[in-house]
Amino acid sequence: MYTVATIILLCCVAWAVVAGLLAIRYCAKRGIEVNPVLLGIEMLRCLSRYRKLTHDEIGHIGPLFYHYVVSINAALVVGVALLIVRFG
Repeated sequence: MYTVATIILLCCVAWAVVAGLLAIRYCAKRGIEVNPVLLGIEMLRCLSRYRKLTHDEIGHIGPLFYHYVVSINAALVVGVALLIVRFG
């Protein structure tokens, strides 16, 4: 059970990273400069800008924002559950 939960946690984190990188790519195509050295911070900044850009362009927030939010929250829930099982 612990191994399955760890695999789910890693998949959620990978899903969040991919969604964040795709949001960075979307912003870079729109002319927003991205610093590759600070990619982790840039991911959060670009997700915020992605949300605003897609809302302005198509009238609603783009799907990558929701992919990131759902996956990072799922990773948080699974991570806390793993900690409770491990140390609880």
